[in-house]
Amino acid sequence: MTIFEAVILAIVEGVTEFLPISSTGHMIIASSLMGIAEDDFTKSFTIAIQFGAILSVVVLYFKRFFKTVNFYFKLFVGFIPAAIAGFLLGDEIDALLENVTVVAIALILGGIILLFIDKLFSSDKTTDVQHTDNISYATAFKIGIFQCIALIPGVSRSAATIIGGLTQKLTRKTAAEFSFFLAVPTMFAATVYSLFFKEIEDGANKGMKAYELLLDNSNNTISFILGNIVAFIIAIFAMKLFVDYLNKHGFRIFGWYRIIVGAILLILLALDVNLQVV
Repeated sequence: MTIFEAVILAIVEGVTEFLPISSTGHMIIASSLMGIAEDDFTKSFTIAIQFGAILSVVVLYFKRFFKTVNFYFKLFVGFIPAAIAGFLLGDEIDALLENVTVVAIALILGGIILLFIDKLFSSDKTTDVQHTDNISYATAFKIGIFQCIALIPGVSRSAATIIGGLTQKLTRKTAAEFSFFLAVPTMFAATVYSLFFKEIEDGANKGMKAYELLLDNSNNTISFILGNIVAFIIAIFAMKLFVDYLNKHGFRIFGWYRIIVGAILLILLALDVNLQVV
């Protein structure tokens, strides 16, 4: 992977991680178009740059993120369902990650749902929860259950948790912000496990941990550091713009966008382009 390719993937990660459009689907397309999807370093890199995205949430919402102890307990309660599901269904999830068709179909089906979300939850004025401080433990847990759906690649963790929040009468803004907050423990746990505990299973790097590959040489290390910096900066702007847009215009554009991306994946598969989830 070149430095240029690392920056491109980091930009894709920063833009897509917190939007309801599936970062997985975009990573497949970007890495495949650049011809680096099968590279072990690419797979490790796309996991590692999530640290930059995680940090962007903490920095952007610094005051609220370090406000009360109850806040952390609520995040932990919301994190529990996905943690349990991920532990119990790890092998099944890994199998789904090998199936790009599943990602494409999930993108399209999720897009269709987003086309109708604005009508189902038509007005923020009728909602009961207009600030993340007012979210109860029960509500946090229920949103966490929705997050489990995102274990299916292509669903989008952001989309699942935001919709989960809307079903619990959160405003669009509050649902989006709680989705950002819940991403921190969820993504952190998944990233640490993938980088430091899971071994590369095939190829020349078999038996290595992902973090060892990231630090294997100076080019890899530079790509790793630069990628996290870029993902961090882009993610901050993406979150700000997303919340503003969501308040004014709703989800419809994201629904159509998901359908288009899913269709592109299916077309690439039909043309026998070599695609692999990274």
